[in-house]
Amino acid sequence: MSDKNLKNIIGKAFNDIADAIESGQFGEKKRVGITLLGSEHGVDNILKGAELAQSRDKSIEVVLIGPKVDTNLKVVEANTEDEQHKVMEKLLDSKEIDSCVTMHYNFPIGVSTVGRVVTPGIGKEMIIATTTGTSSAHRVEAMVKNALYGIITAKSLGIKDPTVGILNLDGARQVEKALKELNENGYKVNFTESLRADGGAVMRGNDLLTGTPDVMVTDTLTGNLLMKVFSSFNTGGSYEAMGFGYGPGVGEGYGRTILILSRASGVPVVANAIAYAGQVAKGNIKEVAKDEFKAAKNAKLCDVLASLTKEKKKDEEEVAAPDKEIVTGSVSGIDILDLEDAVKALWKNGVYAESGMGCTGPIVMINEAKVDAAFEILKKEGYVS
Repeated sequence: MSDKNLKNIIGKAFNDIADAIESGQFGEKKRVGITLLGSEHGVDNILKGAELAQSRDKSIEVVLIGPKVDTNLKVVEANTEDEQHKVMEKLLDSKEIDSCVTMHYNFPIGVSTVGRVVTPGIGKEMIIATTTGTSSAHRVEAMVKNALYGIITAKSLGIKDPTVGILNLDGARQVEKALKELNENGYKVNFTESLRADGGAVMRGNDLLTGTPDVMVTDTLTGNLLMKVFSSFNTGGSYEAMGFGYGPGVGEGYGRTILILSRASGVPVVANAIAYAGQVAKGNIKEVAKDEFKAAKNAKLCDVLASLTKEKKKDEEEVAAPDKEIVTGSVSGIDILDLEDAVKALWKNGVYAESGMGCTGPIVMINEAKVDAAFEILKKEGYVS
């Protein structure tokens, strides 16, 4: 080895030690890439966010991918959005970078991103699962997978036992039932309780504002909308000023740690997204995903998902309603997609029922004196738990 090479190695070693003492972070830095092209606010917006992220955290090394710019950060040159994505993938696959933040990237079916926001109620961070991509073509199956993706991301951030809530959307009760089945089979899902008086793991709008769960499970389109609202409700929508972006793409067997930013993301969100990318890289999100999928499969994840996608058998004969009664009692907790079938299940058992909508969602209305009997029938038929 030449004297010059030896001096370079020694010099780098001393610089690394100095950085570690200054930052309190010892060990190898995580290299986080970010693509420069594609922002509605221009290249300078991304550059400033990258430089801010680097100044805040000496335990990561920010690598820019895009056109040449005036900066002290490392730049890997690429001059179109398509070219910078190809460069990004090459750097990730060769392990020259550990994670990367980009805009408008197409994930394969089965992979979707896990966003992270700061809620306006009490300033609490909350994970939104998920925000872009498609976990499954089947809505309820997708939301069950989204819950798993959110748990994986939370654990990679160091949250050992993340609390989980399910946003009150079409399919929420079916998702809750599926997750409870997984929990009973041995895959722990730490359900939280709504802050509303009636509680439960199905979250209301108030829970969004206060960040009741660590992980808020939703469908991807709703999650995408929530990210935009949380990020830019103070700015009029054209500039996303808060939060951490749309997060890492998660899916079984997916080998790249790629995080998504909106084209409207401003400097603060760019910086936070890079920090987010560094955190999930340090938390080894790919290994966490591998472990969580294995545990979920041991708890019969495949069977649970298969049961969700089976087409319901249509009754060959019409079910006649029993004689009409006054219906002042109700049973809640039934998914809107199952509501009419639940009513017919009661009719079959001689209980008159009607469908309705209460303040917390869909309800089956029955005679006050028959509430307990109706609940037991619906529980036996699998409509409530």
